[in-house]
Amino acid sequence: MEPEIKKTSFIQRFFGWIWRHKWWSGLILLILIGGGIWIYFGTRTKSKDMLTVDIVRGDIVQTVTATGEIQPVNTINVGSQVSGTIEDIFVDYNSHVKQGDLLLKIEPSVLQSTVDEAKASLDSAKSELKYARSEYERNQSLYNDGFISRAEMEKSQTIYEQAAQAVNKAQYSYERAVTNLGYATITSPVDGTVISRKVDKGQTVAASFQTPDLFEIAEDLSKMQIETAVSEADIGMIKEGLPVTFTVDAYPNQTFHGNIQQIRLSPTTVSNVVVYTVVIDVDNSDLKLMPGMTAFVTVVVAQAKDTWKTKNSGLLLRSFKNIFPDAPENITPKTHMAIKRGKDIIFIPYKRGITTPTDTQIISDEIRENDKIVVGFSGQTTNNKSTMRGPRM
Repeated sequence: MEPEIKKTSFIQRFFGWIWRHKWWSGLILLILIGGGIWIYFGTRTKSKDMLTVDIVRGDIVQTVTATGEIQPVNTINVGSQVSGTIEDIFVDYNSHVKQGDLLLKIEPSVLQSTVDEAKASLDSAKSELKYARSEYERNQSLYNDGFISRAEMEKSQTIYEQAAQAVNKAQYSYERAVTNLGYATITSPVDGTVISRKVDKGQTVAASFQTPDLFEIAEDLSKMQIETAVSEADIGMIKEGLPVTFTVDAYPNQTFHGNIQQIRLSPTTVSNVVVYTVVIDVDNSDLKLMPGMTAFVTVVVAQAKDTWKTKNSGLLLRSFKNIFPDAPENITPKTHMAIKRGKDIIFIPYKRGITTPTDTQIISDEIRENDKIVVGFSGQTTNNKSTMRGPRM
């Protein structure tokens, strides 16, 4: 009988071969492990691309925005000092008036009666004064001749002086009544335009407690002003004389111009925010702007032409140590920028200039065309554990 042949599996044969050629197997294994390490760390190094922000030349403008209501520079409220029924009105909205033009007349009968009564009282007082004077003069003569006592003479003198005072009082009352009668005729105090009429013919006005407003007259509509509210965070940048541009909804495609005329020192708190009133002078020679329009104001507080600037994200670094461990101790992101120039990384001094919500002006004599600010590497973290992000090179 033939002897039984023992069969071996593929796995047994494979490990047997490895054992017989263990030196070659070890070498192959080391090659495989080294290749894996090289691929892994090579990929990690490649993934850490340098992040940069461009430096460009251009214009930069820093502005403060606000809203305000357009109003005439000088507005006069015309009222009445006397009460009565309005007899006639001679002007209406948009009427152009000159100083002294008749605006309104109050029915004068009651006021005329007061004048007549005051005149009668004045005439009566003058008659009493005439009698008291003649009585005093006669008693003075009798006293000098010794026919009456001194007391009687002094009594007639007192009556005479009181009569003279009564005449003065009646005179004042008469003049006041005449003046009040004159107030029944309301005239324009200035040259201007009637922008508001608050009463109608036949209406009764009562001036007993406060002066009722009858008309509102804008003295000169060719010169307007805007009162805007600027927050305390921005008021330090506002200066008198700064140029202003603004738009209104009525003319959305037109930009108007003005200048800051006044910064009022009286603060106002609105929704827990302290604001200050800034007055802007506006030329309205074409009369397009009307009282009450809302102006959307932009104040140019600083600007620079053809200057170096960068996005604000390029200046957010707090320290170079996490990016450039070998950076000198006296170099900080507040005073220097890490610049990629070609294949080199250099540090150059700079100062920050005008800042807007998106861009910052860079002031430095060492900046060159195509310089880029290094802000980190992709995947790298700063000292405050926030991941550095930025545009790829």
